[in-house]
Amino acid sequence: MAINTNDLLQVGVISSMHGVHGEVKVFPTTSDVKRYKKLKEVYLDTKDKMNESDMIKLTLTGVKFFKQFAIVKFEGYDNPNDIEKYKGKPIYVTRENAIKLDKDEYFIADLIGIEVTSDEGEALGVIDDVLQTGANDVYVIKKTGCQDLLVPAIKACIKEVDIENQKM
Repeated sequence: MAINTNDLLQVGVISSMHGVHGEVKVFPTTSDVKRYKKLKEVYLDTKDKMNESDMIKLTLTGVKFFKQFAIVKFEGYDNPNDIEKYKGKPIYVTRENAIKLDKDEYFIADLIGIEVTSDEGEALGVIDDVLQTGANDVYVIKKTGCQDLLVPAIKACIKEVDIENQKM
């Protein structure tokens, strides 16, 4: 079964090996690192600079936590040498395994590329990135020939988000 990469959401990046039994330290790119406890399987993007994306499905057999990291054990990887080649590679989950969002919460992957307009209908550009500052996210809006526009992701600045029609 081929996986559609548009249906995947990044939840972490393998940052280093941990111990001698093939565990890895994962830097979470999800708002709740504890969600790893509920994960059964993930997809690892093994691509390198020369190849297209190549996803492999991995089963989690153990999870513990250290500081802001998840320490993860994958089935079939019992030696650090077996998994070390994946250091720096992103980890994804399917949308079915993604956390449930509250009202007015969005996955960053769904925001990238959305067209942004002002209250007056002026085209401001498209969302190119989302900066996570701690206090609130900041949308980076790109428009050809203009400097990037940084807009805080707060109700006072964002009136409406329509993911389905790719408009904000």
